[in-house]
Amino acid sequence: MLSRIRAAYARIEAVDRPEIWIDLRPEDEVEAEARAVAARVAAGEHLPLAGRLLAVKGNIDVAGLPTTAGCPAYAYRPEADAPVVARLRAAGAIVLGTTNLDQFATGLVGTRSPHGAVRNAYDPEYISGGSSSGSAVAVALGIVDLALGTDTAGSGRVPAAFNGIVGLKPTRGLVPTAGVVPACASIDCVTVFARTLPEAEQALSHMTSGTLPSLPGRPPGPWRIAVPAREQLGELDEGWAEAYEAAIEQLVTAGASVREIDLTPFTEAAAMLYEGAFVAERYTAVGSFVDKLIEEGSADLDPTVAGIITRARGIPAHQLYADHDRLAALRTRALAGLADADALLLPTTPGHPTLAEVAADPLGVNARMGRFTNSTNLFDLAAVAVPASEVSGLPFGVMLIGPAFTDERLARIAGLLRPETRIAVVGAHLTGQPLNPQLLSLGARLERTTTTADAYRLHALATTPPKPGLVRVGPDGGGAAIEAEVWRLPAEGLGRLLAALPRPMALGSVELADGERVPGFLCEPAALVDAEDITSYGGWRAYLQGDPAPRQP
Repeated sequence: MLSRIRAAYARIEAVDRPEIWIDLRPEDEVEAEARAVAARVAAGEHLPLAGRLLAVKGNIDVAGLPTTAGCPAYAYRPEADAPVVARLRAAGAIVLGTTNLDQFATGLVGTRSPHGAVRNAYDPEYISGGSSSGSAVAVALGIVDLALGTDTAGSGRVPAAFNGIVGLKPTRGLVPTAGVVPACASIDCVTVFARTLPEAEQALSHMTSGTLPSLPGRPPGPWRIAVPAREQLGELDEGWAEAYEAAIEQLVTAGASVREIDLTPFTEAAAMLYEGAFVAERYTAVGSFVDKLIEEGSADLDPTVAGIITRARGIPAHQLYADHDRLAALRTRALAGLADADALLLPTTPGHPTLAEVAADPLGVNARMGRFTNSTNLFDLAAVAVPASEVSGLPFGVMLIGPAFTDERLARIAGLLRPETRIAVVGAHLTGQPLNPQLLSLGARLERTTTTADAYRLHALATTPPKPGLVRVGPDGGGAAIEAEVWRLPAEGLGRLLAALPRPMALGSVELADGERVPGFLCEPAALVDAEDITSYGGWRAYLQGDPAPRQP
C-alpha cells in the first residue's frame, strides 16, 4: 500500500496538473491511514478495497477536509464523511483528497472554477468535461484508482467519455446523497469513476443502500438495444457518427439485436433541464448564498455559474407545475419507446470542444454537451458511460441508458463493448526496443509502420532507458517526418499506459503522414533544453544505429 501511495504522489508531481485538486491530504497522513488499513487486513478483516486510492469531488463531505463545492467562500468543515465516502473507506479505500469541479456542480465543461479549468487528460487544449472534472482526470492520469463524482445533467458521464474511463450513474436513490452539496437535490446522483468496468462495479457495490429490487423477468433472447435514426442525433463532431456506428456493430457482433427508437422525448426533456423551470432548484440549493457573494463583490464566484443560478430566482411557480406536467408526458413517451429494449445506446456527447471554444461560448457549448445526458435523471433512468474507441487521437465514449434499477443489466451489456484504440510510438516502445514488452503485455499488436506528418522534431533525452522526445513544431518551424509505428490495443490498455507515463513524456494527438491523428507519446518542450536534436536521422532507430547518411529535415 505504501508503495502505491508514494507512486501516486510522484505521479501528481510528474503530471503537474494542480488544477485537479482543491485539497490534497499530506502524504504522511495518507500513509498513516494505509498502515491502519493494512493492520486491519492483517487482523483478519475482509476489506475488498484495501489500498485502493480514492479521490472525492469537492462537493462531497470528507472528514478533515473542507467542503467547498468549488467556491472557497462556501467552505465548511464536515464532522463526518458523507455516507458514500464512509462506505468506501470501510471497505479499505483511502482518500487522497478532494477534487476540482464546475462550481456548485453547475456545468458539463470542467472550466467553471476559481481553481482553474481542469484540462483533458489526453490533450490539454481540450476540456476535461464537468462538473466532476478533477475526479475523472485523477483517474485517467493514474493518480487514483477510483473517484467519486456527482451527476445531475451528465456530470458523472461526460468527463468519463472525454478522458477514456468508465462512469457509472446509478439509479436515483440507490446511493445516498447525504453529505453532498446539492445541485438539484431531487435528481442528484453520486457516481463513480474507474479505468475499467469491473473496478467501477466493485466500488458501486459498496456505495449502494442495499440490494437492487427484483425486476420483472425479461423475455428470453439476445440483448435488445434501442438506437435512434442517424438524423435524430443532430450535428456530431467529425468522425463521431462513424465511431457510434462502430459501437453498434460491436454489440451486434456480440449477439445483440438492434431496433430503432424515437429520440424526440429524450432530447426535448434534455432541453428543459436548463431552459425550463427545473433550474430553479439550483437557486433553492445555493441561491441566497450566491446573492450574498454578489452583493459583496466576491471574486470566488464563477460568473457563468452565478448567472445561471441567479436567473433562476424569478421563475414563477406556475411554470414549474406546467413543466412537471410536460415532463411526465415526455417520460411516458420515452419509456413506451424503450418498451422491451434492454438499453438505449447513445454517444455520451455530440462532440468534444476545446477550452477556447468553451471560453468563446460558455452557455452554448455546455448546452450541446448535455443533449444526450440531461434527460436521464429527469426520467429516473440508470446509465453507464464507457470508452468505445478514439477519434482524432481523443477518446470517444458511449453510454447505455435503461429503466430504474437496471444498473446491473446495463453493466453486463456494456461489458460486450471491447473497444480498441491505437497509439503512435517513435522511440523506446518501437518493435525491439526496451519498452516494447510494455505494449505487448497490454495485448497490443502492430498495425503498421509509417511516419508522422512533416511537423515534428525529435530529440534524444537523458533518460533510463534512453528514449527520444517528440515535439510538434509545425512545417514552418523546421518540422520533419519521423518514423513511427501504430499499434492497436484495448482501450483500457491505453489508460494504463497513460497512468504509468513518466515525466517529461505526455500523451497527445500525433498527426501521421496521411493526415490521420492518433494518440501518441509527445514530450514537454521544457525537457528539450540541452537535449540533442536528432531530427535529421528521421527516426529513433536510425539514430541508435548511427546512420552514416542521416536524412535532412
